[in-house]
Amino acid sequence: MDAINPKLLWEIFKHIQRWLANLNRAGEARQQQSRKALRNVIIAARETSVYVRQIQDTQQTDHATERHLAKCWTQLGFDLEDLGLNKLAKRCHITGKHWADPKFYSDDFLQKADISLERMETLAKQILLDIDKL
Repeated sequence: MDAINPKLLWEIFKHIQRWLANLNRAGEARQQQSRKALRNVIIAARETSVYVRQIQDTQQTDHATERHLAKCWTQLGFDLEDLGLNKLAKRCHITGKHWADPKFYSDDFLQKADISLERMETLAKQILLDIDKL
Protein backbone atom coordinates (compact mmCIF):
# COMPACT_ATOMS: atom_id res chain seq x y z
CA MET A 1 0.00 0.00 0.00
CA ASP A 2 1.41 3.40 -0.97
CA ALA A 3 1.97 6.15 1.57
CA ILE A 4 -1.00 8.43 2.08
CA ASN A 5 -0.67 11.77 0.38
CA PRO A 6 -0.13 14.39 3.14
CA LYS A 7 -2.29 16.97 1.36
CA LEU A 8 -5.18 14.49 1.06
CA LEU A 9 -4.79 13.51 4.71
CA TRP A 10 -4.86 17.19 5.75
CA GLU A 11 -8.00 17.82 3.68
CA ILE A 12 -9.72 14.82 5.24
CA PHE A 13 -8.68 15.99 8.71
CA LYS A 14 -10.06 19.51 8.10
CA HIS A 15 -13.30 18.10 6.71
CA ILE A 16 -13.77 15.79 9.70
CA GLN A 17 -12.91 18.61 12.11
CA ARG A 18 -15.60 20.86 10.59
CA TRP A 19 -18.07 18.00 10.51
CA LEU A 20 -17.41 17.17 14.17
CA ALA A 21 -17.89 20.81 15.17
CA ASN A 22 -21.28 20.76 13.43
CA LEU A 23 -22.14 17.40 14.94
CA ASN A 24 -21.28 18.74 18.39
CA ARG A 25 -23.99 21.35 17.89
CA ALA A 26 -26.40 18.75 16.54
CA GLY A 27 -28.79 16.81 18.66
CA GLU A 28 -28.41 13.31 20.01
CA ALA A 29 -30.54 11.89 17.16
CA ARG A 30 -28.09 13.19 14.56
CA GLN A 31 -25.16 11.74 16.49
CA GLN A 32 -26.93 8.37 16.63
CA GLN A 33 -27.58 8.49 12.86
CA SER A 34 -23.90 9.20 12.33
CA ARG A 35 -22.82 6.34 14.58
CA LYS A 36 -25.14 3.94 12.77
CA ALA A 37 -23.90 4.95 9.32
CA LEU A 38 -20.26 4.70 10.38
CA ARG A 39 -20.79 1.31 11.99
CA ASN A 40 -22.43 0.20 8.75
CA VAL A 41 -19.27 1.20 6.87
CA ILE A 42 -17.28 -1.11 9.15
CA ILE A 43 -19.80 -3.92 8.66
CA ALA A 44 -19.76 -3.46 4.87
CA ALA A 45 -15.95 -3.45 4.81
CA ARG A 46 -15.84 -6.70 6.74
CA GLU A 47 -18.58 -8.32 4.66
CA THR A 48 -16.74 -7.29 1.50
CA SER A 49 -13.49 -8.64 2.91
CA VAL A 50 -15.09 -12.03 3.51
CA TYR A 51 -16.40 -12.10 -0.07
CA VAL A 52 -12.98 -11.17 -1.48
CA ARG A 53 -11.45 -14.00 0.57
CA GLN A 54 -14.12 -16.35 -0.80
CA ILE A 55 -13.19 -15.38 -4.36
CA GLN A 56 -9.52 -16.00 -3.60
CA ASP A 57 -10.27 -19.39 -2.04
CA THR A 58 -12.74 -20.66 -4.65
CA GLN A 59 -11.75 -18.69 -7.77
CA GLN A 60 -15.48 -18.08 -8.31
CA THR A 61 -17.49 -14.88 -8.26
CA ASP A 62 -21.15 -14.56 -7.36
CA HIS A 63 -23.26 -11.91 -9.10
CA ALA A 64 -25.89 -11.92 -6.36
CA THR A 65 -23.25 -11.08 -3.75
CA GLU A 66 -21.75 -8.41 -6.00
CA ARG A 67 -25.20 -6.91 -6.56
CA HIS A 68 -25.72 -6.84 -2.77
CA LEU A 69 -22.33 -5.19 -2.18
CA ALA A 70 -22.94 -2.61 -4.93
CA LYS A 71 -26.27 -1.69 -3.35
CA CYS A 72 -24.88 -1.70 0.20
CA TRP A 73 -21.90 0.57 -0.56
CA THR A 74 -24.03 2.92 -2.67
CA GLN A 75 -26.65 3.24 0.09
CA LEU A 76 -23.87 3.97 2.57
CA GLY A 77 -22.65 6.71 0.25
CA PHE A 78 -26.09 8.32 0.27
CA ASP A 79 -26.44 7.93 4.05
CA LEU A 80 -23.05 9.56 4.66
CA GLU A 81 -23.83 12.38 2.22
CA ASP A 82 -27.02 13.10 4.17
CA LEU A 83 -24.87 13.40 7.31
CA GLY A 84 -22.30 15.66 5.67
CA LEU A 85 -19.48 13.09 5.59
CA ASN A 86 -18.85 13.74 1.93
CA LYS A 87 -15.29 12.45 1.59
CA LEU A 88 -16.13 9.06 3.07
CA ALA A 89 -19.42 9.08 1.12
CA LYS A 90 -17.50 9.55 -2.13
CA ARG A 91 -15.32 6.55 -1.33
CA CYS A 92 -18.45 4.48 -0.66
CA HIS A 93 -20.00 5.56 -3.97
CA ILE A 94 -16.84 4.61 -5.84
CA THR A 95 -16.78 1.23 -4.10
CA GLY A 96 -20.45 0.66 -4.95
CA LYS A 97 -19.88 1.53 -8.60
CA HIS A 98 -16.81 -0.71 -8.67
CA TRP A 99 -18.86 -3.70 -7.45
CA ALA A 100 -21.61 -2.89 -9.95
CA ASP A 101 -19.15 -2.59 -12.85
CA PRO A 102 -15.57 -3.65 -12.04
CA LYS A 103 -14.26 -2.31 -15.36
CA PHE A 104 -15.76 1.18 -14.94
CA TYR A 105 -12.75 2.72 -13.16
CA SER A 106 -9.12 2.29 -14.10
CA ASP A 107 -6.74 0.65 -11.64
CA ASP A 108 -4.87 3.95 -11.40
CA PHE A 109 -8.07 5.81 -10.44
CA LEU A 110 -8.97 3.21 -7.82
CA GLN A 111 -5.53 3.42 -6.25
CA LYS A 112 -5.70 7.23 -6.11
CA ALA A 113 -9.25 7.09 -4.70
CA ASP A 114 -7.83 5.22 -1.70
CA ILE A 115 -10.84 2.93 -1.28
CA SER A 116 -9.14 0.00 0.35
CA LEU A 117 -11.42 -1.75 2.82
CA GLU A 118 -8.83 -1.28 5.56
CA ARG A 119 -8.61 2.46 4.90
CA MET A 120 -12.38 2.96 4.90
CA GLU A 121 -12.80 0.96 8.10
CA THR A 122 -10.00 2.94 9.75
CA LEU A 123 -11.61 6.26 8.76
CA ALA A 124 -14.99 5.15 10.08
CA LYS A 125 -13.45 4.00 13.37
CA GLN A 126 -11.57 7.27 13.78
CA ILE A 127 -14.70 9.34 13.21
CA LEU A 128 -16.60 7.14 15.68
CA LEU A 129 -13.91 7.76 18.29
CA ASP A 130 -14.14 11.49 17.61
CA ILE A 131 -17.93 11.42 18.02
CA ASP A 132 -17.56 9.66 21.36
CA LYS A 133 -15.32 12.50 22.57
CA LEU A 134 -18.10 15.06 22.00
